[in-house]
Amino acid sequence: MEKIIIGRKDKADFKQLELEGIDVKIDSGAYTSSFHCHHIERFEKSGTAWVKCHFLDPEHPLYHEKEFIFKAFKIRRVKSSNGAVEERISIQTEIFLFGKHYPIELTLTERAEMKYPVLLGRKFISKKFLIDTSRKNLSFKGQIVKVKEVS
Repeated sequence: MEKIIIGRKDKADFKQLELEGIDVKIDSGAYTSSFHCHHIERFEKSGTAWVKCHFLDPEHPLYHEKEFIFKAFKIRRVKSSNGAVEERISIQTEIFLFGKHYPIELTLTERAEMKYPVLLGRKFISKKFLIDTSRKNLSFKGQIVKVKEVS
């Protein structure tokens, strides 16, 4: 099986969320992938649970003020970097890296204090990518390097 080399950070597009060139950090220590949102709110409409949010912060240069509403979502228990377990809402969407769209599950979280609005965790990275921590922005620069995985 061939895998693509990905660096420690890159830029990705989330076309369904109308966001392009978003900074992502590759985090092999995290199981789930997450996206920074604000005003994350669960609500009920006609007996059905929904969630709404805004991606990024108003101060972010790529912020577009659009509110997104999702009918399909899950509640995940996630252990944060400080060891605390919290419940987070997760959604399914697509990420565009290395000229290809990939399905991805993202937990929605307040990451305002973090440098990167998106973390890509092991659940997404494994089976597709190998991480070279000495490199960065390989997808953004169009540098696709494939390696054959040895068992």
